[in-house]
Amino acid sequence: MFARWIRRTALIAALVAVGAGVAAPTQKAEAAEADAAYVMGYFTESISGAGNVNALHLAVSDDGRKWEPLNDNNAVLTPTAGTKGIRDPFLYRLRDGRWVLLATDIPVGGSFTKPNQYIHVWTSPDLVTWSPDRLLKVNGTNTGSYSWAPAVHWDAARQAYGITFSTVPPGFSHSVIAVSYTTDFVSATDPTIFHDTGSGIIDSHVVTGGDGANYLYYKDHASGRLAGARSASVRPGSFAPYTDGVADNPCTEAPTLVKSLTSPTWMLWGDTYCPNGRFDLWQGDLLSGRWNKVGREAYTAPLNAKHNTVHPITSADRDRLVARYGTTSWNLLKSANYPGHYVRHANLEGRIGELPFDPYQDAQWRLRTGLTGVGAVSFESVNYPGHYLRQQGFVVGLARDDGTSGFAADASFQRVAGLADARRSSFRSVRYPTRYLRHSSFALRVDEVTSATDRADATFDVVH
Repeated sequence: MFARWIRRTALIAALVAVGAGVAAPTQKAEAAEADAAYVMGYFTESISGAGNVNALHLAVSDDGRKWEPLNDNNAVLTPTAGTKGIRDPFLYRLRDGRWVLLATDIPVGGSFTKPNQYIHVWTSPDLVTWSPDRLLKVNGTNTGSYSWAPAVHWDAARQAYGITFSTVPPGFSHSVIAVSYTTDFVSATDPTIFHDTGSGIIDSHVVTGGDGANYLYYKDHASGRLAGARSASVRPGSFAPYTDGVADNPCTEAPTLVKSLTSPTWMLWGDTYCPNGRFDLWQGDLLSGRWNKVGREAYTAPLNAKHNTVHPITSADRDRLVARYGTTSWNLLKSANYPGHYVRHANLEGRIGELPFDPYQDAQWRLRTGLTGVGAVSFESVNYPGHYLRQQGFVVGLARDDGTSGFAADASFQRVAGLADARRSSFRSVRYPTRYLRHSSFALRVDEVTSATDRADATFDVVH
């Protein structure tokens, strides 16, 4: 009888926890599995606004640098509460192994400065089964300002989760990082100031427990940098600057810290809004605050991604995400020697162009089995179905397949190891097997390859 009462009590407690948004612990076998990959959350924007989707998108990566969007880069979670739009998602694994997702409450085209005391909250046991969208009031005593870019950290002294966010407190003329505390993500305390430099700061990320210290990164508008501060605790007001931070573009914001799974190094992502839809990346040492810029050839963010959140996951998590949402049905071709540039069509001409641009679909290709048959590949346009990259007089453009053997030969290529880098790819013309697809003054051609420059021009990364 007593044992049955214990089981019943435990079951009720678990159900209450699930209803409150903090679910029962994961199975021990999965919880014990080491992290082996990463998941990224983001929303999307494009130059013209055609790609603006204020909903959660997800991507996966084995190395945290090259990303594979899920669900064909379409949203996987659409907000239904508040303004029915989100920005600035933040994904966090709770202490019981479950997940919480927070986000700013702003629709596409909505006002950034409109007062809003609420943020969005979802919870999940497995990253694919999500609770209903709900709003959480984190800015309860502040009716006159926004609540931007929520992020989560664990405060062991309080035995509660801290939710940091950007806001302008009552009586202030500049933004600060505020914090509100919760144990269940259903209710939260009134906010207090977490970090204030005396001038505008936004977009916080707190990392706890690194070498006995805790770290706060944020965008400092006065310096234009992604700044770093450190504290022995996570008490509000306890963080002090310890590094100059990083700056490459004054439009870079939204610092996201990511620990390497294979080394002591860290990555620091920054989202750039001029031009929009581009990320900067640094690698370095969180403890010392020394960072080195990473070249764009070494990382590829999801197309049109904005304000990312990155978290380590297990291989089981990754497999579950891919099985549930699928990946992409298309690829991008990234230039090896102009790594911000991608193969695209423009007015039916083949060329490489620097992203971001619109229509962004001009850079999306379905790699089909070659029109000449197995052993070759042909590039079908996503936004012009039935049209392929083909050469005519060695100039490459986009044309509709006319079903002839001549078109098939002109539009088919053999994929080989990259001529300038064997980790990448080059594409040899089927019709002219001594010639390769390459760019020359940004225009696409099939040419003989005789120099180091030619080899670099003819080398591409096939990415998502």
